[in-house]
Amino acid sequence: MRVVVSACLLGRNCKYNGGNNLCDDLVAALEERGCEVVAVCPEVAGGLPTPRLLSEIRSGVVVNEVGESVDEAFRAGAAAELARASHTGEIDAAILQPRSPSCGVGSIYDGTFSGVLVRGDGVFASMLNERGVPVFSPQEFLAQG
Repeated sequence: MRVVVSACLLGRNCKYNGGNNLCDDLVAALEERGCEVVAVCPEVAGGLPTPRLLSEIRSGVVVNEVGESVDEAFRAGAAAELARASHTGEIDAAILQPRSPSCGVGSIYDGTFSGVLVRGDGVFASMLNERGVPVFSPQEFLAQG
């Protein structure tokens, strides 16, 4: 099984604040299941630095916390990571960082930078969904056993 995984979940320090979201249980499950893992970070692939200003999706456009549009970088990075992952083989599934404007699955922040979640997907998650790739949060993937 070939799985695209948010690099921050694998321990790569590519999160907006310079940290990561290492999920040890996910790493162990991927190894146990013999998955071929393709680590991705659409934001870094789009040329954004680490660390970087916090970003959220507002009215369909990704903006940072000072109100500047970073939508072009987010979309370019998502397209680049999708092309890179697809180029080397079929993608069977994706496991992505929840709430992220790139990778959020099912819920994302509402664009007010107030911590409010709304239904929706991040830019990269949406691209994967459009291609029919099953997209999961780490918790959803782990619950499958």
